[in-house]
Amino acid sequence: MDFTHSDEQIMLRDGARRFLAEQCSKDRVREVVETDSGYDGGLWKGIAEQGWTAMHIPESYGGAGFTYAETAIVLHELGRALAPVPFLSSAVLATEALLAGGNEEQKAEWLPALASGDAIGTIAIAEPGGGWEEGAVGATAEPSGDGYAITGVKSFVTAGHVADLLIVAARTGDHVGLFLVRGADAAATKLVTLDTTRTQATVELSKTRAMRLGVASWEAVERVYDVARTALSVEQVGGLERTLEMAVEYAQERKQFGRAIGSFQAVKHLCADMLVALESARSASAYAVWALATDSDELAVAAPLAKAYCSEAFFKAAGDSIQIHGGIGFTWEHDAHLYFKRAKSTELLFGSPAKQRAVLADRIGL
Repeated sequence: MDFTHSDEQIMLRDGARRFLAEQCSKDRVREVVETDSGYDGGLWKGIAEQGWTAMHIPESYGGAGFTYAETAIVLHELGRALAPVPFLSSAVLATEALLAGGNEEQKAEWLPALASGDAIGTIAIAEPGGGWEEGAVGATAEPSGDGYAITGVKSFVTAGHVADLLIVAARTGDHVGLFLVRGADAAATKLVTLDTTRTQATVELSKTRAMRLGVASWEAVERVYDVARTALSVEQVGGLERTLEMAVEYAQERKQFGRAIGSFQAVKHLCADMLVALESARSASAYAVWALATDSDELAVAAPLAKAYCSEAFFKAAGDSIQIHGGIGFTWEHDAHLYFKRAKSTELLFGSPAKQRAVLADRIGL
């Protein structure tokens, strides 16, 4: 089990960090999140040109043919920058659903478009008042012509209002399957959310035409969930890392009673605790990435473990960073709050830490 980066992976990380530093300043992030779309189309195009959207897609479908280890490096840097782009939705979630459950015709149609960034995809699972479990799926799919007609409402659909492809969970009798719905055929409304750096939407479907995604069952959804848990843990480590850097920088610069506040024991302890949390989160996330990249059975344990720990570590660190920044940190205009909001939204996305621990307990037979 090797968590170290190769020389090529280090080059990818350094290049991604430089690119995002130039193209995704916090001023730019704040400007973008106020737009109707809520995402940076220019940055998305640049990311696609860098080849990041194609990273782990097989070459036979227009991808770069790398592994999730390389995609994780990109996710880490996007998490550090809070980049307002639908990378998680399209390059990770929709892509994985197609890889896990699509037939060859569907993969050939959609994966090249997702790899090039010409199309944006997402998944739509949760519903109003429900959770992320199979039993909470109430949308129905009925045979119609050569496809299906779906009726239902989906909530918390990341990038749902700008997606060209929605992969929707719907019930056919006693079973839940996945269905391909073109974005133009669905009625999506952008939600007002706490974290404006990652847009979410409500999607209404009323006998909306759809095609069955291969023979995908709930097992394909569970696979997507494990990939999502891993991806979010990587993002959270990136955000936690940057949160700690901001706190330390401020503690070194801010003076009180003629001394940098970083010299005070209480501030030292907060920073030290954040560092311990970061290193532990980094290890948990790296374990999940390794399991995913090597197609190890240990992913079933590593993914919910990483999501649970990294969620709580990031959220606590984001709150501690605000404390260290003092009065200025409590203003909504400060960058510390952007990370605080992202920490909270990612903590709940695809299930709370308590839910992740329940999944983990179930999988190890407790």
